[in-house]
Amino acid sequence: MNSFRQLIKSAGSQPPVGTWLLSASPLVAEALGHAGFDWGVVDMEHSPLDLAGAVQMLQALGNTRMVPVLRVPSNDAVVVKRVLDAGATTLMFPNVQSADEAARAVAATRYPPEGVRGMVGVSRATRYGTATDYLKTGAREIGVIVQLESVAAIDALDAIAAVPGVDALFIGPADLSADMGLPGQTMHPQVIERMTHVVRRCAQLGMAVGTIGNNAQQVARYRACGFGYMALGADLGLLVGAAQAALHALRRQPGDAEVHTLAGGTVTE
Repeated sequence: MNSFRQLIKSAGSQPPVGTWLLSASPLVAEALGHAGFDWGVVDMEHSPLDLAGAVQMLQALGNTRMVPVLRVPSNDAVVVKRVLDAGATTLMFPNVQSADEAARAVAATRYPPEGVRGMVGVSRATRYGTATDYLKTGAREIGVIVQLESVAAIDALDAIAAVPGVDALFIGPADLSADMGLPGQTMHPQVIERMTHVVRRCAQLGMAVGTIGNNAQQVARYRACGFGYMALGADLGLLVGAAQAALHALRRQPGDAEVHTLAGGTVTE
């Protein structure tokens, strides 16, 4: 069974919390994997990560409890084929706008006749040829998450969620806010209202939906909205935020407000 799908189904009252891995560093990924996150996105869309680097990231995360989700740079069957052969088992597809695009994403993860994925006998996915039944059963291990990042995509929510093989949806608040004419205002009431609508509709459809927050307060707000899984910031943001908080605390003048580190940012007292 797919590990991400199992994570979502067994979440209960505590939605899984993950983070984004933008640094392209296996050491950073492994360290955060041991920090306690439930899942993490190995990002090939907005990072310098190439295929060889993605393999190293997956190997590093294999030493931790973090469930890896690999975000492909685009909805491209050739890219999908290569990352699946490299051992990725859950893929996130950015900026899916329609049911047809979602169906194309799923088809790229399935062998014929269900899809268009090319076959190879010896790969990391097949445990270098030792998993002799992989060509028949491999699809069971593969999860598909599609990102809705525009008003048009949200309008097509029902049709996208109905595509066989789509396991979960993910709302990208930053791109959605930009598409709504509110770039960067991810907590704007209109953006929150649109996202809450998605959560309510997905609950009716029985479809898992997640999102990402820049800090703990935002993630808590999204959890209160009913999102089934969430990401807290990114590795680089967590690193820079913690470094800045430590420097501010060290350099503050006597009588200044005390600064405490908070995941993804700082809070003062």
